[in-house]
Amino acid sequence: MLPPLDELRDLITANLAAFDRRQVPPAEGVRRAAVTVCVLEDAERTPYTVLIRRAPHGRNPGQWALPGGRLDDGEEPVEAALRELAEEVAVRGVRVAGLLDDFVTDSGFVITPVVAFGGRQEPVGDAWEVASVHAVPLERFVAPGVPRWRDGLLQMPLGPGIVIHAPTGAILWQFAEVALRGRELRVFDVTQPHWTRS
Repeated sequence: MLPPLDELRDLITANLAAFDRRQVPPAEGVRRAAVTVCVLEDAERTPYTVLIRRAPHGRNPGQWALPGGRLDDGEEPVEAALRELAEEVAVRGVRVAGLLDDFVTDSGFVITPVVAFGGRQEPVGDAWEVASVHAVPLERFVAPGVPRWRDGLLQMPLGPGIVIHAPTGAILWQFAEVALRGRELRVFDVTQPHWTRS
């Protein structure tokens, strides 16, 4: 059971401040991206995070994802994560709580996950990039059976028809353990299914 929202916000911020995150140093030729685990609240002040289903064209068509994308030239990861959050789901004015470990994908991207709070906003998916937007209550992240393993692959079953694999699933698992539970967890060695490697 998670604490009330105000306590939860303080807890997540403190847990991330105490976390010794691992960062992949900038290097020539490394492709970088950033995503946001954005905590919003509904009308009853129930905290949830935003997941998207990518549009059926472009990179990773139809896959579950966190709002995010590639860094523009000269852009820092936090700046990119928040820009992509605004572009993809129209969520703005968020407060950054902290960062999780950089995740190196099998396709050669370094993803920086940013955790942020956005209060009460209505996420709206960009018609070109996003097929659908989904609100996942934070309680789902600490529910029995989350995560689970099938054929050696991590799965985050976060709702009816919502099963997330690495890399997004690995980032969300680390969010659940580090930010929500205050435990140390590294996910750099979590295997990605072949269909997420584009």
